[in-house]
Amino acid sequence: MKLYYAPGACSLASHIVLREAGLDFTLDKVDTNSKRTAEGKDFLTISPHGYVPALEIEPGLVLTEGPAILQLLADKAPGAQLAPGAGTLARYQLQSWLNFITSEIHKGFSPLFKPEMPAEAKALFVEQLGKRFDVLERHLAQNDYLVGERYSIADAYLYVTTNWAAYLGISLDRWTALNAFRARVAARPAVQAALAAEGLKAA
Repeated sequence: MKLYYAPGACSLASHIVLREAGLDFTLDKVDTNSKRTAEGKDFLTISPHGYVPALEIEPGLVLTEGPAILQLLADKAPGAQLAPGAGTLARYQLQSWLNFITSEIHKGFSPLFKPEMPAEAKALFVEQLGKRFDVLERHLAQNDYLVGERYSIADAYLYVTTNWAAYLGISLDRWTALNAFRARVAARPAVQAALAAEGLKAA
């Protein structure tokens, strides 16, 4: 498999899960401005959306959209126990968290990366994110991870999206349970290896 990624983007969650699952994979870095990959490919011919992640499962077969990729990877390595079994209530709870992260956290951050966005509008988005962090804080004050006490693909995704707060100068200090969760996830060897491979920390 080949993961098309951009350093620190949401594709980092797929990168982490590939390592957690112990799957064989290669990486191809995408320049999100030029839409060219490090291997010289036109990324738009791989993913018409033009954004990462994209996972080439085999030549000519590409899956896009992070939550779908994360579940595929978890199901390819059931022994890693990164997602509850298909059809179980716990799996639907996992999907509920993936949807929450996608629509409320990931997309909540997206406008803040736009330099043309007025400061007043950015302040409203930050306020809205704070309300979503309150939801996470209440849950994580009672649970080590999003789905009970076992680390899952949803935790990798949440870790990556909340990483963007520091880049944007948003303090997470008042959400102590969320910060404790982030520290637990950051300490995982697969997370450290993925960060190093993307040049986000020293190897």
